[in-house]
Amino acid sequence: MAQAQAAPASPHTLTGNVGLYSQYIFRGLTQTDRDPALQGGFDYSHSSGFYAGTWASNISWLRDGTPPAYSRSGSLEWDFYGGYKGTFGKTDFSYDVGTLYYWYPGDANPAIALATKAHTWEVYGGLGWKWLTAKYSYSVKDETFTVRDSEGTWYLDISANVPLGDFVKPLNGFTLIAHWGKQKYKGTDPRNAGGASNNSLFSYADWKIGLSYALPKDFTIGAFYTDTAGANPLGYGSIAEGGVFPRNIASSTGTVYIQKTF
Repeated sequence: MAQAQAAPASPHTLTGNVGLYSQYIFRGLTQTDRDPALQGGFDYSHSSGFYAGTWASNISWLRDGTPPAYSRSGSLEWDFYGGYKGTFGKTDFSYDVGTLYYWYPGDANPAIALATKAHTWEVYGGLGWKWLTAKYSYSVKDETFTVRDSEGTWYLDISANVPLGDFVKPLNGFTLIAHWGKQKYKGTDPRNAGGASNNSLFSYADWKIGLSYALPKDFTIGAFYTDTAGANPLGYGSIAEGGVFPRNIASSTGTVYIQKTF
């Protein structure tokens, strides 16, 4: 009897994720003033290496400042991205090139001179080896997260997600999370006090260390600690420090979360 042939695997893959975090940390900065964040997104990938996706989270930093950067809405970050990834040489090596647009719906505060929305567009390229990745993101607009005259601003992300079970069997399911990043701003926003450069006000480094654990049913729980170095209080600090926020958004902090993929 002829054996039934299995249907060929589809070249298309669609996945989703949703997570509840004690706060939203982006590049070392709290985006929610340490309040909880609900986040989630969808990802499409093709066997050729092409991918596209969207992701969103609640935020508060655009309304937390005094004066607030947005006069209406400003409570959502919605990202759209796409690119191409693959492997080369031995399959342990990988690459990823693409673009990402951060959309922050709402109205910039008209009470602020030269009010600017936070929309930001970046292109990026990355290389990976097993559990280690390095990614360089470059801002292609003249506005980067509300900062004017900032085209060419870049961010370098070096991250490791180490499956501990590969080294110690009883730790199967645990992943060590480690990250170091450098945010470098270019240009000079005409609103900067005293004509200070964007670099002096907004550039900094950040790092993260944490642990995650894979649960049944595609759930993951985790915790991580983040901090920054060189973050100017005039750009990221509290009102008492000369900044505009209720508290310093670049200070050290811890985050816990639970996430599900489907």
